[in-house]
Amino acid sequence: MRMRKKHGYRGVSLALAALLIILCTACGRADAGTAANDAKESAADRIQETAKAENAPAAAGTETENTGGETDKGGPDTDSAETPEREEEDMGGKATLLYQGHASVRITTAEGKTIYVDPYMGEGYDAPADLILVTHGHRDHTQTDLIETKNADCRTITWKETLSGGQHQNYDFGYVQVESVEAGYNSNHDVTQCVGYILTFSGGVTLYLSGDTSTTPQMKEFAERDLDYAFFCCDGIYNMDVTEAIECARLVGAKHSIPYHMVPGSVGGFDRQVAESFDVPDRIILKPGEELILK
Repeated sequence: MRMRKKHGYRGVSLALAALLIILCTACGRADAGTAANDAKESAADRIQETAKAENAPAAAGTETENTGGETDKGGPDTDSAETPEREEEDMGGKATLLYQGHASVRITTAEGKTIYVDPYMGEGYDAPADLILVTHGHRDHTQTDLIETKNADCRTITWKETLSGGQHQNYDFGYVQVESVEAGYNSNHDVTQCVGYILTFSGGVTLYLSGDTSTTPQMKEFAERDLDYAFFCCDGIYNMDVTEAIECARLVGAKHSIPYHMVPGSVGGFDRQVAESFDVPDRIILKPGEELILK
């Protein structure tokens, strides 16, 4: 009997132990599953949070970049869009003058028309001529053959036409108005055989070319015209010298005064010393081959 009881207790103990083991194992598995699920959920949460964190800066960065890009793009693009307009506006109604040397100039108007005045020296005679102006008959002003081509409707106007009937004639070509004015008044240049020109371009800019001359009575009237540019001969041999040219420049009162015809034509087209001695306010010195935008 005692032996049976003892074995019964052992059986119960073994059964209880087995049950405990099963329960512990099940709990362990449950805890492991829970831990796994928690880990999965934590990982999912971390992935979502990471994605949100990554997406948020990316979106902010993209917005900043776009904003910055639009600003940067807006600046240059606006400038590049406006630059042609500004350039077109700046160039509208303006002409460009090429100083060829001596008394020779070539002018390209805003409309693309080409005007030659007193052709004789320098380069730049390749542009087809629309208008040729000659102040008088001396050979250092009359070499029209240098002009390589002339457009079909090209006009050549000399002192002969402009002094027709003993009166100074004016011409309106649309792209430029040409007014012939007095020139001469010295032993080498007769006022009845010489002229200067005042050109008024379509944009309103005015240019006075004295031609070969000394002081003329008409110059004092030019001050009322508020001329933009004025060229004065000053060779001091066949025409007035620099001192007289300075007085004429003050008399005319143009916004900018420019010396030309500084030496006899056979010697050369430019003299730096003479040009620099032409001491007047707002003086411009042009060397042969240099251009000036008339504005």
